[in-house]
Amino acid sequence: MLEIVFEKEENRAAAYADGKLAGVCQFEISGETWTITHTEVDPAYSGQGIAGRLVNAVADAAKSERVTLTASCSYARKVLNL
Repeated sequence: MLEIVFEKEENRAAAYADGKLAGVCQFEISGETWTITHTEVDPAYSGQGIAGRLVNAVADAAKSERVTLTASCSYARKVLNL
């Protein structure tokens, strides 16, 4: 079973498959702006839409916290239409 967890203290959203880290979407915080810097999924879990779910988890958290979201990660820019 796959679980997406937003881990603000780690500046990331993480995907866990049966307790094993399967992917991350990392971000940096600067004032009232979060910048997604990197999204990566273990090749063993590719093709399942995990990367998109990770980016959206960070986007949802940013919206909830009312901060601006940007991305230097090309994949995140594509997913978020930035």
